Amino acid sequence: MEISEKTQYVSPENDFDEIIRVEHLSKNFGENTVLKDVDFSVRSGDVTSIIGSSGSGKSTLLRCINLFEEPSGGRVLFHGEDVTKVRNKSAYRTRVGMVFQSFNLFNNMTALKNCTVGPRKVLKVSKSEAEDRALKYLAQVGMADYVNARPSQLSGGQKQRVAIARALAMEPEVLLFDEPTSALDPEMVGEVLSVMKNLAATGRTMIVVTHEMAFARDVSNKVVFMDDGVIVEEGDPSQVFTSPKEKRTQEFLARMLAEKN
Repeated sequence: MEISEKTQYVSPENDFDEIIRVEHLSKNFGENTVLKDVDFSVRSGDVTSIIGSSGSGKSTLLRCINLFEEPSGGRVLFHGEDVTKVRNKSAYRTRVGMVFQSFNLFNNMTALKNCTVGPRKVLKVSKSEAEDRALKYLAQVGMADYVNARPSQLSGGQKQRVAIARALAMEPEVLLFDEPTSALDPEMVGEVLSVMKNLAATGRTMIVVTHEMAFARDVSNKVVFMDDGVIVEEGDPSQVFTSPKEKRTQEFLARMLAEKN
């Protein structure tokens, strides 16, 4: 089975709006089981925040969804198709983009070139179209004045905004964010969260692994709390944050609140 960049897959067994469904997902690293029978779904326009302590399996779940890690068991469905079986994983990743906590920019390229290399090499778009896309999305994240700057000339927050523009330039259907503010100095966190909030307001489908509780509470329409490799609780942010049902969720949120104070 192959996934092209343009073909839309819709399974009659799934709701039309459902983009991603994870079924009975597990992931082992040797003797260590990091994910245990995880079920999870994302619909078009969802902004889902995945919260939990370090080591709870959040980033591994994200990496399995994007196939950077091969699941040990279970399935990842994209529009009803099991993408763990696709031969061309890079084509799938053009549809499900990733923003990393450590930016992963090419240090020898300008911001503009960082944002055009993927569309040109992977999507095979023309140089002019790739540059038009890059300029559009660099402007959208507030980096229009830095198109010719290299990563060494940018702050951490600026690098992450370029990384977001780079992901957007591939025009993916879903954007995954793996703790996008964790490598930033505190004063730079706000500028990146502001960009993400604006993206959410445009209807972007986003899955965000984050320790930023205010973002999860105020911007998401769904919050997923993970602990010890399982989804302990998920639901509307107002419910999860104000009246969590599970004791582990209550303890985690109380600890996070105490740390903020």
